[in-house]
Amino acid sequence: MPSDSPRNRRHDTPPPRTAHTETDVLRGFLDYLRSSVAAKVEGAPEPEARAAAVPSGTNLLGLLNHLTFVERSLFLGAEVADWQATFHADPGDSVSDVVSRYRDAVARANDVLDRCADPGAPLPRSHPGRPAPRVRWALTHMIEETGRHAGHADILRELIDGATGR
Repeated sequence: MPSDSPRNRRHDTPPPRTAHTETDVLRGFLDYLRSSVAAKVEGAPEPEARAAAVPSGTNLLGLLNHLTFVERSLFLGAEVADWQATFHADPGDSVSDVVSRYRDAVARANDVLDRCADPGAPLPRSHPGRPAPRVRWALTHMIEETGRHAGHADILRELIDGATGR
């Protein structure tokens, strides 16, 4: 049973104050969510971080592994053959391995986004036969995807050890 001790309760970090441009606002909120979801997984105890806490099989490492693949696909143009498989971390992966890969994918995605001044322009990558999404759409989709899974991670982490907050 999770502990309800004060040591497991973190203070919530408020939403970011951002600059005034559309891109700055979108990127500010995306980075806020990225940091929140990584913090939820970071330091989670093994083997609970990979254990299914709900009937669907969802677990902390799987969620962050999936978000790593979404970042790579959307911003870097990586192909994903089986999206369902991305919800499972490899058995040899530690919590720090999965968090590190996620942060690397985020840094590489941000490098791409740093070169995108126009939110209406397509991302600078190509998939043969498929147009690249517009920067605005990609940022909005990634905010939705990361926010959804950050909420799942909040619940899973609280079930594991009582840790709450962003």
